[in-house]
Amino acid sequence: MAAGCSSGSSSATATGQTAGAGGTANSGTASGGTASSAGTGTPAGTASDGTGGGSGASSGAGAGSGAGTPAASGSAAAPAADQRKVLVIAEENENYNRVIGAKSAPFINSLAARYGTATAMDAGYPSGCPSLAAYIILTSGSTQKICDDGPPISHPLKVDSVFGQVAASGRQWRGYAESMPSNCSLTNTRDGLYLVRHAPAPYYLPERAHCADWDVPLGTLSSGHLHDDVAAGTLPAFSFVTPNACNDMHGASSCTKPPVASGDAWLAQWIPAIMAGPDYTSGRLSILIVWDEGSMLSNHIPAIVISPGTRHVSDATKWTHCSTLRTVNELLGLTPLGCAARTTSLVQAFGLATTG
Repeated sequence: MAAGCSSGSSSATATGQTAGAGGTANSGTASGGTASSAGTGTPAGTASDGTGGGSGASSGAGAGSGAGTPAASGSAAAPAADQRKVLVIAEENENYNRVIGAKSAPFINSLAARYGTATAMDAGYPSGCPSLAAYIILTSGSTQKICDDGPPISHPLKVDSVFGQVAASGRQWRGYAESMPSNCSLTNTRDGLYLVRHAPAPYYLPERAHCADWDVPLGTLSSGHLHDDVAAGTLPAFSFVTPNACNDMHGASSCTKPPVASGDAWLAQWIPAIMAGPDYTSGRLSILIVWDEGSMLSNHIPAIVISPGTRHVSDATKWTHCSTLRTVNELLGLTPLGCAARTTSLVQAFGLATTG
């Protein structure tokens, strides 16, 4: 069982403004066109609501370079919060040591060495609960007392979410879900490739209208929503990317490769394409690759951070999914939501407020 982590002394900084869920912005203290907000330490988290903090950071330089990934862009002024974009890719069901250092994940390990990895990330909720709780923490800052994998009809959430925060700020979000048959699909496909519990937007009733337009089938490397938005430099402020069950390491009856190898191969195709797009090369985009949970024994999970300002970072702060949500909130200038308000972010440790 993974208990919430105790708080740490590391601080979190964000550039730009802090906007509330209602879309109003509170300016930070400006200095050279940037604003910073110190992340406060958190009390011990509770597993039921996914609260968790950081404790003790240790950064070190990694070795190696990511084959097939573009080099980080040159130095430039950091974009303001209202210009920044965050893309989260959600992988599945693997403990840290099943991925980091594994021969079956050469591409992921090249990213960890060249960019950044959080070596003590924990899902931050009981390991006996299945996947859905992780996705709800990542997007609302609480498990919402969920400990099953029921569909949206079983869990119609009338709560705020990062999707709602982004929309209220006047910007857009997208859920890009591979193998989803139609926009905002509320049920799993029969082949088990699209699992709605891995694509959280449909669970939030306040965003159901936007979901009909903004929660879309991912497409392929050569066509479709994600390809087109990456190529045009029109990714929204917040993107939540859900590979299908073969490609997110979950597995399905039709999968032809072992889960970790399949997920690694998928990322090896998509990450270079995303990094070659105008949003990344301009310094606007940060990419977070997260795993929902580990195993029944441990929720120690991998976490990869990619941005133009992130180079060779290995950090041992005890972060959780609450910290990932706070990172998204800070980068987009949004008020920390739920348990994100009681933890620190990855922004400062991984250089996410800079462009390199």
